[in-house]
Amino acid sequence: MRLRGYFTPIVQYARTLRAISPVAQQRFEGSTMFTDTSLGQQLSSQCRRSIPWQRATPLIFSQHQCSAFHHHSVARDLAGKRQELAHSIHTCRCLHQEMGTVEGTTQGRILKGKEYTCIQAELLEGGAIGLITLDRPKALNALSEALMKEVLDALQTYDADPQVGAIVITGKDKAFAAGADIKEMKDKRFVDAYASRFVFHWNSISAIRKPIIAAVNGYALGGGCELAMLCDIVLAGEKAMFGQPELNLGTIPGIGGTQRLIREVGKSRAMEMILTGKHFMDAEEAAQKGLVSRVVPGSNDALLAEAISVGKQIAQQSKPVVALAKECVNAAYEIGLQEGIKKEQSLFYATFALEDQKEGMQAFIEKRKPDFKHK
Repeated sequence: MRLRGYFTPIVQYARTLRAISPVAQQRFEGSTMFTDTSLGQQLSSQCRRSIPWQRATPLIFSQHQCSAFHHHSVARDLAGKRQELAHSIHTCRCLHQEMGTVEGTTQGRILKGKEYTCIQAELLEGGAIGLITLDRPKALNALSEALMKEVLDALQTYDADPQVGAIVITGKDKAFAAGADIKEMKDKRFVDAYASRFVFHWNSISAIRKPIIAAVNGYALGGGCELAMLCDIVLAGEKAMFGQPELNLGTIPGIGGTQRLIREVGKSRAMEMILTGKHFMDAEEAAQKGLVSRVVPGSNDALLAEAISVGKQIAQQSKPVVALAKECVNAAYEIGLQEGIKKEQSLFYATFALEDQKEGMQAFIEKRKPDFKHK
């Protein structure tokens, strides 16, 4: 599968080329300003001329890559202008091959060149929503090591994209995720799991600043339930089913199930689910207990549409304020009430340094919709 999305190009790329040589400056004239709305015009004129086999395809660079490009190019011998320019063009090709190009589709934008085999990922709603679909339907979307690495890569990609306001995770077909990949785990020994910090990287999901919405369509068992609880908002389809059956396999939950489930549904219900490995929780009970936000009636498509709709509402807010609010709510898991209130008030005061706070309050007074600039 291919990651669908794009990295927002930045001005530093063209400035770097200008620093290399006057020839580069002249030949890259007009390429210093990029926009997110006209993908077909984002490729610099030099790369269009120098890479004819990609004449109509835009090159998209992440900030990290532009920085690497800068240091790599400037290190060249400045006396050899022709050699520098050729090297710059070669670097363009390398970046293109590594990060891929953006291609429009009826659903979203696909980033070609970054291959995913276990998930689908795309940008929707003009780049405001990052969608990740777990795509191992024959294994009920079992969370293999490869799948989780791809999920984390896509999450970090979306988190770094300034256009993305929210992220949605769902599963393909009749399951969200029916647990971790047992075939992958069965032969592991203690020393293997301990030395490699097996599944530890899942905790990186908690470091994602942008809101993550889980659209749970079917089974969310074991690691699948834990993945849902790692998300910020959980919407459940009518056939959603949550459970922690690890004890049936001679082990225990290892990705936060014993810690997060008790906070969501209470000690007694969590104990029953974990210690029996049965007594799964259906969508209605999950909503009553607070494990999910609500149940969305209808098909999986209706569930996904509602999750995207919630994401759009979040994406319309000020992005830095959303990040602060998420940080405050998540802090309630880790610290006591009084310390939590202190943290909340500190970040509340911090919002008064934002232009978006001034715009939001002024818009309220003027009875109009705020025009947030995300700063």
